[in-house]
Amino acid sequence: MPRTRRCRYPNCHAMVVFPDHYCQQHYEHEAEYLASRQRWARSNGKQYTHKYNTVTRYRNEDKRQQYNFYRTRQWSHLRQQVLERDHYLCAYCKVQGVITPAKTVDHIVPIEFDETLKANVDNLAIVCGKCHRAKTEWEQSYYGTGQENELQSVTPINDVSAIVVLMSKNKPI
Repeated sequence: MPRTRRCRYPNCHAMVVFPDHYCQQHYEHEAEYLASRQRWARSNGKQYTHKYNTVTRYRNEDKRQQYNFYRTRQWSHLRQQVLERDHYLCAYCKVQGVITPAKTVDHIVPIEFDETLKANVDNLAIVCGKCHRAKTEWEQSYYGTGQENELQSVTPINDVSAIVVLMSKNKPI
């Protein structure tokens, strides 16, 4: 089945097949839209990438080494091993009794907190996008990971079900 999306024309709900952005009725706007995207990319692409890489991703030598690990053959093999072990299902959703397909492999204890666990297959779990966002928020408050935060001196938690309970307590009601 071909991938589809809604027409970009305001208040038009017609579906169009990728890679088009407008339906047949509004197709005259397609060339103008593509040209505006190219103009934006030419003027903004490099500066956004540069800022993200220098300010966020590679803000210091430790972070540079952490992210370089994800481009190694070792990580590729570990990731594939975990995906096959867990059958491409989110471990955090599974604890809650929900079956959610996912492809992101995440460290249970973040490598920013304990770098010795980065290549430990028992410290890896598959996580869906929703759980990954919630877990990242929880990690930032519990471990103190992330930009502008200071690492806390806490006991690492490597049990997925315990993390799910703590993540649900962390959510605002």
